[in-house]
Amino acid sequence: EAVETAFKLAKHYWKLMGQPMKTKVISRNIAYHGTPQGALAITGLPGMKSMFEPLVPGTFHVPNTNIYRAEEQGYMGKVTEEAYGLWAANEIERMIQMEGPDTIAAVFLEPIQNAGGCFPPQAGYFKRVREICDQYDVLLVSDEVIAAFGRVGEMFACNAYGYVPDMITCAKGMTSGYSPIGATIISDRIYAPFKKGETYFPHGYTFGGHPVSAAVALENLDIFEEEDLNGNVRRNAPAFKRTLEKLKDIPIVGDVRGDGYFYGIELVKDQATKETFNEAEAERLLRGFLSKALYEAGLYCRADDRGDPVVQLAPPLTIGQPEFDEIEQIMRDVLTRATKLL
Repeated sequence: EAVETAFKLAKHYWKLMGQPMKTKVISRNIAYHGTPQGALAITGLPGMKSMFEPLVPGTFHVPNTNIYRAEEQGYMGKVTEEAYGLWAANEIERMIQMEGPDTIAAVFLEPIQNAGGCFPPQAGYFKRVREICDQYDVLLVSDEVIAAFGRVGEMFACNAYGYVPDMITCAKGMTSGYSPIGATIISDRIYAPFKKGETYFPHGYTFGGHPVSAAVALENLDIFEEEDLNGNVRRNAPAFKRTLEKLKDIPIVGDVRGDGYFYGIELVKDQATKETFNEAEAERLLRGFLSKALYEAGLYCRADDRGDPVVQLAPPLTIGQPEFDEIEQIMRDVLTRATKLL
């Protein structure tokens, strides 16, 4: 709902600004942004969309920040963090130019892309994206439904990566999942045409602004500050990364990537060639074995095949090294058993 709200608001904003042709949206391949008609159109997962077509027109997709599979994204050249990040950002500019800047309303990006397995941004990526959006007068929407509220050690993940969006969408973490809530946060720029009260945004949901969820959110955010949860994540994130990277000696572990307390472990048939599993093999590996085995071993995580097979980890923001070690040992045991089954 937060993404749907941002999509509608972006189009409404440009109409109020005298640019009614700015209705198109750019997002990234394999990115998930929601299931309503507009948010689903923005989503970059064809398998989730085909049964509901035709969807809202005017959505376009560009490569994501999965540097592990840079060549498959269309990148050509020496693969470095800086070069790939700049290329991926410039693909947004190329799409804006192809469609026409006077038709593009917004770019929707997650700080760390969830679907596909935790793709963090390369250094400089969002700096360049912000420059592009400013140059072509396009709104930047930071979809932080997953990344906001501590997942990378900040209330809003855009702060961790040094960019200021025009809108932020958020949800789950605001109440730590204890009560349903979502929000679309807007900048002064977006608020300006509504400020004088001469127009309004004709949009809403039945349970919008529900007082119980709002009360839960306020208490939850107080606890964030009282227990310094963001600080705990920032202090311990490097250790979490080092602990998970120990798993790279397991033959089917191809990549360990992420940031903060949000990581993906991509599984491959061959580490050297990065050969992935076919659809039947992935089904057998993820749903036939890993999901159940990890759960039974006491590790609640997600085995995701929206893209290449990945095990995703998003642990509680309260944990530290003892729990990291336990996660690593469970993963090691289960992934080693999985290797022997192949």
